[in-house]
Amino acid sequence: MLANLTHDTDLPEADTPISIDEFAQIVREAINQPPWRVNADKEADYADGNQLDSELLQKQKALGIPPAKENIIGPAIAAVCGYEAKTRTDWRVTPDGDPGGQDVADALNYRLNQAERHSHADRALSEAFRPGAAVGIGFVEVASASNSLQFPYKCRYVHRNEIWWDMSSREPDMSDAQWLFRRRWVNRKRAARMFPEHRDIILREADKWIADMAGEMLEGGQSTGLAQAMEAERAWTVQEDAWFNEENQQVCITELWYRRWAEVSILKAKNGRAVKFDPNNELHQAALATGRATLQTEVLPHVRRAYWMGPHRLHDGPSPYPHEHFPYVPVWGYREDMTGVPFGLVRDMLFPQDNLNASISKLRWGMSATRTERTKGAVAMDDAVFRRVSARVDADIVLDAEHMARPGARFDVKRDFQLNNQQFQLMEDSRRALGRVSGISPAFSGQEGTARSGIQEQTQLEQSQVGIADLMDNFKEARRMVGELLMAMIIEDMGREEQTIVIEGDTLNPPRTVVLNHPETDPATGLQYLSNDVQRTRLKVALEDVPSSSSFRAQQLRALSESTKGAPPDLQRVTLPFMVDLMDLPRKKEVVQAIQAAAKAPDPDQMREEIRRELMFELKERELSMREAESEAKIKKLMAEAVQTGVQAAFSAMQGGAQVAQMPMIAPIADKIMQGAGYQRPDPMGDDPNFPVPNGPAPDIEPVGDTAVPPVRNNTSPTFPPVPDDGASPMRGIETAETEDNLPV
Repeated sequence: MLANLTHDTDLPEADTPISIDEFAQIVREAINQPPWRVNADKEADYADGNQLDSELLQKQKALGIPPAKENIIGPAIAAVCGYEAKTRTDWRVTPDGDPGGQDVADALNYRLNQAERHSHADRALSEAFRPGAAVGIGFVEVASASNSLQFPYKCRYVHRNEIWWDMSSREPDMSDAQWLFRRRWVNRKRAARMFPEHRDIILREADKWIADMAGEMLEGGQSTGLAQAMEAERAWTVQEDAWFNEENQQVCITELWYRRWAEVSILKAKNGRAVKFDPNNELHQAALATGRATLQTEVLPHVRRAYWMGPHRLHDGPSPYPHEHFPYVPVWGYREDMTGVPFGLVRDMLFPQDNLNASISKLRWGMSATRTERTKGAVAMDDAVFRRVSARVDADIVLDAEHMARPGARFDVKRDFQLNNQQFQLMEDSRRALGRVSGISPAFSGQEGTARSGIQEQTQLEQSQVGIADLMDNFKEARRMVGELLMAMIIEDMGREEQTIVIEGDTLNPPRTVVLNHPETDPATGLQYLSNDVQRTRLKVALEDVPSSSSFRAQQLRALSESTKGAPPDLQRVTLPFMVDLMDLPRKKEVVQAIQAAAKAPDPDQMREEIRRELMFELKERELSMREAESEAKIKKLMAEAVQTGVQAAFSAMQGGAQVAQMPMIAPIADKIMQGAGYQRPDPMGDDPNFPVPNGPAPDIEPVGDTAVPPVRNNTSPTFPPVPDDGASPMRGIETAETEDNLPV
């Protein structure tokens, strides 16, 4: 049914469907945009090799000159696209200022890289990068798959002539664009199944108003008139055929994405995190009541989607995606400062390419061109026939003999080669102009240039990389945006249900399990919460600093191999698994496992050394145990000797005491002898041995003779046998046998 009309003074709400007046205004704005699509189509044809128009081909055919074309634009664009593939980087999910969200980031990083492979994001981005580099713009659609049997996410390249957008937007991700629509021609029966409630309108015979409202004056998609050869001239495009052919049963469906602005209450925490305020959320109410967050009112956009067929609105509703972006990511090349019109590298290469093609044609024509000077009637044929024949290699010109016999008759054929050298220089200058206007040197394109050494060639390569640095930065931003949209859809599909994600291990790292949205209870407060909450963790998508292409891995392998050549064998065994990981082997994981297992297995020399060390250790232990036993025995012997010495000293003391007791007069003599030997009395005195003393009186010693000196008793102790009497001897002092020998007579 027809959409409702609105007035310009109306302020629509965020959930108000777009009216037919608003849609018509968007279409008129698209029609009045600066004309750039025709030039972009021509530039794309030049990059594809279609550089000669129909009129030029017809003139060359009439003159007998074959089409002359040397495509220097195509290899340059292919070199830039190859540089993108060589320096391609992977996505990496990192916690945005949340130190506790690393596990969630690792799990989502695994899911995102899985989506990158299965959604064909790399291929779609590469396909969009080529027109972005060539003509200035390319689009990648990041959408959910319409077929549930396929992978849930899909990335597709979309041609620029299918999309119109708000060119007043200045943000690279079009976050400030008011609208964007895509126009496609689809089968009428398929459209009727897509919108069954409007099947009667879609299937009725009304081709004219469909075409009129689809945008009759929209630019782009028309034939450029360029072709590779006369036989392959393209007189129509797919859109022109659908436009003029009423028998193909196709209708034009417009998919419109637009933004409505509305006031939204934002709950902003003190840590800087902001979410939309939900009055039914108890946590939001608690944060607001405790002062941990404040409530602010901001004007934010709401993205909506509508489908139109002519003046009929088939569908209008909010965006099915959780993010606030259009699902079409632009891959920019360059944009004009005043108009915002996109352009690429081919714009400045058109003139050198045309000049080169013209120089080649002129040179080839000059090599075969002839100039004739003749009097009228010199040849026996018409002038037109003569001109065609004279340009042939096997020309056969019949002269009129009667005319040539007249005075002044002449016929001369001249060939002029003087301009060929100048044309050749002009042709070479056109080839060199490619590097001057685009910054792409021949070395960057894989061709032989002006470099005469490796350093010069490396310098030219670096200069070319600097020349396209802005182009590569724009592409990296578009690639990051595609990753952001994929991650938003992955988080939305996860929801708040508990999920266990097994992160597959690689060649060096083992598999790891991460549990997301796991319900737990706070032991301090008793509140329920989710650990590794995907919805609450702040994440962002970044690009790896290390490229993931095979050529870069080979470069890393060469650098690591050179650095480990002179390393010790122990370090070489450590770096060998990392070198295998950089190789493109079909079963490198098994190879690394075998290397690690072999590294753990003992070497025969090492085994012998280990056995020797074990034996030496055992012998050392036995030696130590023997020394310990020997030390204990020596200690016991010393203790026994000390006891024996003490007993002997005590016995000797008792013997000395007995001698002194029997003969008190020997004590002073003994003292003098001891002093003469150097004996000194200890000071302080030693301990009293406290020997037991008998209670009875000391035995009486009867004097012997007149001297009252008791006789010396013979020693009868078996321990100290008496010294036998050897008779008279020169012994003196204590060496004498009797004490009387020492007394004066």
